[in-house]
Amino acid sequence: MSDGTLSQAELDALLAGTGESSVAVAGGNERERQLLQDFLVSSADSLSANFSQLTTTEVSLRGPEVSFTNQDALLEQLPDMVTTIKADFNAGFPGEHVFIMGEATAKAIAARMTQEEDIQMDAMALSVIGELVSTLVGTQITALTKQTGNKSIASVSPEASNVPKAVVALPRGDFSTALYQLDLGDGNAQQFWEIYGSEVSESIARSLDKDNIPTARSSPPPRNSMMSGRGGGMSGIGNSGIGQQAQVQSVQFPGLTPHSTPQEQGNIGLLMDVFMEMTVELGRTKKLIKEILGMGEGTIIELDKLAGEPVDILVNHKLIAKGEVVVIDENFGVRVTEIVSPTERMQD
Repeated sequence: MSDGTLSQAELDALLAGTGESSVAVAGGNERERQLLQDFLVSSADSLSANFSQLTTTEVSLRGPEVSFTNQDALLEQLPDMVTTIKADFNAGFPGEHVFIMGEATAKAIAARMTQEEDIQMDAMALSVIGELVSTLVGTQITALTKQTGNKSIASVSPEASNVPKAVVALPRGDFSTALYQLDLGDGNAQQFWEIYGSEVSESIARSLDKDNIPTARSSPPPRNSMMSGRGGGMSGIGNSGIGQQAQVQSVQFPGLTPHSTPQEQGNIGLLMDVFMEMTVELGRTKKLIKEILGMGEGTIIELDKLAGEPVDILVNHKLIAKGEVVVIDENFGVRVTEIVSPTERMQD
C-alpha cells in the first residue's frame, strides 16, 4: 500500500509534463497531428516558391514537424525577442492562427525582401513580414479548399508585431505547433513556428480525414440490391419479391438545346433597375514591395498599355468591351470601339 509519497520517476514525469494524463492526450491526438503534418508537408514546396519569389533568392523550406504543446513549453523554445504575425481564420475553420519567428529571422527575411542591409524592425519591415505571411496563408487556404472542398475558408489580414516573448498572445491550453526549418540561401538555418488553436487544428484534421467520413447520410442502396441477400438478410421484404426479375427501364433525359419560355424572357425586366459597377482600366503593372514602399509624390508608374492602345471596360470586374478615352466638357469618358465576345471573355 502506498504511503502517499511520489517516487522519483513519478516526480520526473510530472516536472517534464509527461505524466499518464499527458500521454493519453497525445495518443488520442496522434491521428489529428499526422493529418495536419501531412497537409503542411504537401504544401511546403508551394511555400518555398512563394518565399523565393518574394525574397528574390533561392529559399529552402524543410518540414514542418507538427506537435502538441502549450504556452510554457513553447516559450522555452523561443528567443527573447520575436516577431509574431496574427492571421486568425474567420471563416471555414474559425479560430486562432499565429506565425512566430525570432527577431533575427524576421530581419533576415525583411532585408532580402526590401534589398536593404542593417534593417530595423520598424513599421515598414513589419509590413513586409505581414505581406509575406499573407501570401503563405493564401497558398494554404487554396490547398485546404482543394483538399477539403470547403470554399468558405478565409483569414483576417495578418498583423505583425515585434515584442518580447513573454507578452506573445498564444492559444490557451494545448495547441498544435508546426516547426519549419528555413534556409535563405546563405546556409544559415533559421526557424519559425506556425500555431493553430486546438479547435482549428481539430476541424482541419476532421475535414482532411477521408477515411472517417460519416456514412449516415449516404443514399440507401437500390431495392434490388437489398433483395440479393439470403435468409435473415431479406428481413422486411415481402415473399412476393423473391425470385422476381427487377423491372429496369432506361431513363429518358430531355434534350439539352437551350430554350426559354415567354415568362422567362419577360423576367429580365426584374433586373432592369439594378445598378452594376462599370470600371475603365487604363493598365496594370507589378512592383516589388520595396518599390511600392518607396513611392511618393511625383513617382511615375509605367503600365503595360502602349500609348493609344484601347482601354479595358469592365462590368463587375469582368471585361466586356474596349474603348478609347475622350474628354466630355471637363470629365473623362470612353468611346466604345469593340465589344468583347463571350468566347474571348471565357478565355480571359
